[in-house]
Amino acid sequence: MTVGTFDGVHRGHHLVLERTADAARDAELASVAITFDPHPLDVVNPSAAPPLLTLHDERLELLAQTTLDYVAVLPFTPELAAKSPEEFVREVLIERFAMKSLYIGHDHGFGRGRAGDVESLRMIGSRLGFPVTAIDAVRGSDGMPISSTGIRRALAHGDLARAHDGLGRRYSFSGAVGRGEGRGKDLGFPTLNVEVASRRKLLPPHGVYAVQLSSPRGAFGGMMNLGPRPTFGDDRVGLEVHAFDATGDWYGVHVKVEFVGRLRETRKFSGPDALVAQLRKDATDARALLAQPSRVR
Repeated sequence: MTVGTFDGVHRGHHLVLERTADAARDAELASVAITFDPHPLDVVNPSAAPPLLTLHDERLELLAQTTLDYVAVLPFTPELAAKSPEEFVREVLIERFAMKSLYIGHDHGFGRGRAGDVESLRMIGSRLGFPVTAIDAVRGSDGMPISSTGIRRALAHGDLARAHDGLGRRYSFSGAVGRGEGRGKDLGFPTLNVEVASRRKLLPPHGVYAVQLSSPRGAFGGMMNLGPRPTFGDDRVGLEVHAFDATGDWYGVHVKVEFVGRLRETRKFSGPDALVAQLRKDATDARALLAQPSRVR
């Protein structure tokens, strides 16, 4: 078994998850990852709860792509938060899941006050009869240990390359296509207005981005405005994707949008004609960026 929040399911998480799955296969046991919903800090200290790299369904989709046999989602409640590490291990991991061995990240902590670090868990394991294996940190191309906190910091500063390096994939969001104002269509650049399920989802700074869109209708390159629409005096923050070569009615279709690269900042233009001229340049720049080989691991 392994236990964690696994926000982002980044490269460090993947190593822990795959080592857990490999060990289970060698021992002819099932491999299980336990995660929580909501994020523990939403319950323990809501004011300190970070924005999320992956919403609940996004996280489950990523975990489903590993070689684990099972993922168990525990509702994180004040009662669960109050358990000591040994109570959590005994009552949840052993009594409920019949755990035989535990794999955790090198900086892991759970139980009341995150007191269940590597050394305390090894002491609990020696008393209760299970081994604890700590997995070393995975380091990014900058030599620093990969962490959800570091990836959040990179995204908040618009450093997509560093975030992509830590995640091992492009950063993305998912949502259903909703109805917009129809301005893009009038300008010759129809857009899909994607509605993210929660405001807790972390998004990079406002701007225009080259993106890759995946949907039940196929994959499309495109460009996206993340932010307001100052040319039209609209201060509402939106996610408007112009998918190249996509046609038809997309309302209600669920899509995933990956950030490929930032093209420019969001700014106000003198009028629709100036905006259209810029959008044409944006489309050319986005297609050129999409044509480059991906450096994401």
